[in-house]
Amino acid sequence: MEYVTAVPHPRTEAARPARAGRRSLALALLCGALGAAVALLATRQQWAAGTASVAGGAFPLTAKGSDVTGVPAALAIVGLAALVAVFAVRRAGRVVVAGLLALCGAGTVAAALAGASDGSALDDQAAKAAGDTAAGVDALTHTAWPYVAAAGGALILLAGLLALRYGRLWPAMSGRYERTGAPRPRRTAAAVDPDRPEDLWKALDRGEDPTGA
Repeated sequence: MEYVTAVPHPRTEAARPARAGRRSLALALLCGALGAAVALLATRQQWAAGTASVAGGAFPLTAKGSDVTGVPAALAIVGLAALVAVFAVRRAGRVVVAGLLALCGAGTVAAALAGASDGSALDDQAAKAAGDTAAGVDALTHTAWPYVAAAGGALILLAGLLALRYGRLWPAMSGRYERTGAPRPRRTAAAVDPDRPEDLWKALDRGEDPTGA
């Protein structure tokens, strides 16, 4: 009687974790990279505008996202590094890095939303332009770019949540690049040929007896 080993069908329960791992990996990479790029791009755009009264005239002022706050850009860079580091660690380390990735996304969202109505950067510019620390900004307006940065942070947060949920199913870097505690095998010295003077001298340099006595 012949016994046939049952092979799970691709659509069975056994194949679902692998498919979920591949899909979540692709989605996390896309969300993380796109979110970091969007957040960095948004911080370089104009977030606020206004005017300051200087010598009886109106002086236009503008502030970029990096002028308002540097937190979203910094967290986006850290989040991008964490996204790459997820594949360099395993088990508990992967959970920690995935949590850091999620925190970077949440922090980016919070910082961007906080800067959406912040006019302190323009107040500083108005004080410098007018030469008066009490000078303020008139007709203060804000753009939608802070919310774009927040959307980028939300994508980074999603990537972190996916890493927390499905990271155990993702591949890691090859083990051949990792150092282990096992001692390396020692190279054995080649046999000394007594008819070759150079072999005799090499054996003497190593502290060996070339005569074998």
